[in-house]
Amino acid sequence: MTRTSKQANLCCSPPRHAVGPGGHASSVDAEVQKRLLNRLKRAEGQVRGVQRMIEEGRYCPDILGQLSALNESLRAAARELLRHHLEHCATEAIRSGDQQRARDAYEEITAIFTRYAR
Repeated sequence: MTRTSKQANLCCSPPRHAVGPGGHASSVDAEVQKRLLNRLKRAEGQVRGVQRMIEEGRYCPDILGQLSALNESLRAAARELLRHHLEHCATEAIRSGDQQRARDAYEEITAIFTRYAR
């Protein structure tokens, strides 16, 4: 199913702990999805580049520099997705008027920050 721009601001499904593993977003903004996929494709290319460097026996600090760049690429993708989730999914749940849904959103946000603050 292709997503249209009219579906762009639909919200994610309820928090994973409420629906179990494998929850799915109802829709992700097409532009956000495009940016995320582009970032991840670049990161995939970086991984292949690091693999080649290791195969070629390149200098360890050079490889470490590339790994650092790869980590930052992945962090940038995570920030993009987190921003989208907070702007759309969590905000909609909090503003829904459903107190349980809002509490679940707060719990989910807390868990996300706890997990990524390590």
